[in-house]
Amino acid sequence: MARQPTCDVVVVGAGTVGAACAFYAAGEGLRVALVDRGPVAGGTTGAGEGNLLVSDKEPGPELELALLSTRLWAELGAGTGFGTAVEYESKGGVVVASTTEGFAGLERLAAGQRAAGVAARPVAADQLRELEPRLAPGLAGGVHYPQDAQVMPALAAAQLVRAARAAGARLHTGRTVTGVLRDAAGAVRGVRTDRGELHAPAVVNAAGCWGGELAGLAGVRLPVAPRRGFVLVTEPLPPVIRHKVYAADYLAGVAGGSAALTTSPVVEGTAAGPVLIGASRERVGFDRSFPVPALRALAAGAIRLFPFLERVRAIRSYLGFRPWTPDRLPVVGPDPRVPGLVHACGHEGAGIGLATGTGRLVAQVLAGRVPDLDLTPFRPDRFREPTGSRATGEAR
Repeated sequence: MARQPTCDVVVVGAGTVGAACAFYAAGEGLRVALVDRGPVAGGTTGAGEGNLLVSDKEPGPELELALLSTRLWAELGAGTGFGTAVEYESKGGVVVASTTEGFAGLERLAAGQRAAGVAARPVAADQLRELEPRLAPGLAGGVHYPQDAQVMPALAAAQLVRAARAAGARLHTGRTVTGVLRDAAGAVRGVRTDRGELHAPAVVNAAGCWGGELAGLAGVRLPVAPRRGFVLVTEPLPPVIRHKVYAADYLAGVAGGSAALTTSPVVEGTAAGPVLIGASRERVGFDRSFPVPALRALAAGAIRLFPFLERVRAIRSYLGFRPWTPDRLPVVGPDPRVPGLVHACGHEGAGIGLATGTGRLVAQVLAGRVPDLDLTPFRPDRFREPTGSRATGEAR
């Protein structure tokens, strides 16, 4: 005999993406269970910088998702208490180039972004210090992106969860999903956890770097892999860096698929005072070691952008793992291979920024409505299956 549903949807993963899915799904009137084996924001979210960016995305589906998400973050940030609670800052971003060729490339990218709806203003070399007085001399120019913003990621996830619970969602932390339940026809009917079963006709895979593992429990392949990154944190400073500032080669690092270590300078202040310094990327599995050369490269890159940082102490560093996909696009939407399975993972380093749009689109799918964006580019079955491989699932 079939079990009665515990809820309408189980969202697996209580990072910012999963929290946003739960928030928007509850707002659609759905009964939501949000499940995580750890605490809220205990994975990638807790090791993020909280960037809400349009500046680092080329025209295409990810930029469309970023523009939707940026608008939704701004709406939340303007809400009573929410913006303050998550340290929402609409401070904008500045991308700089050290050569004339690099500046020309930034201007070409900005022209395409403007055609897609991004506010992107080229800034000549002699005007850069009007935006950032402490920038290094000798830069060739840059582009100002006023739509870029920032939140404190762990607070953002926590506040989204709080709002979801206020709308009726239930939170289950410290509960590991060990299986995806399916009926005889292969459709989802809930999840098995180490503390019992939750029955629902829909399961959202918001498991981040572990999204491939959860998909495997449902019998399908999803090539999501961890990509390690480091952040340096300075001692608290008065407001000295006004925007998120990064070098043009950061864009190549975001778009690149190499497994080897790449670094490019990214520097931004925070509402609490410390300056955050990134960015690095490498695919080394879940290796949690701290190679000193990578940290030195981050520090050196930051000093090249802002020479005054050479006299500032770095008080700590931390690492996190970004959920990488082979084509660098997230996986969002229903899985045609498993009715009732909906994915919301694979955002790599853009998960905080893309969380609100992803959550809204997933909620619209769950509610049977037409989503705001075409989800075809984010289809979970777009990846080619390796020869001779076949995932196995569970049906009971």
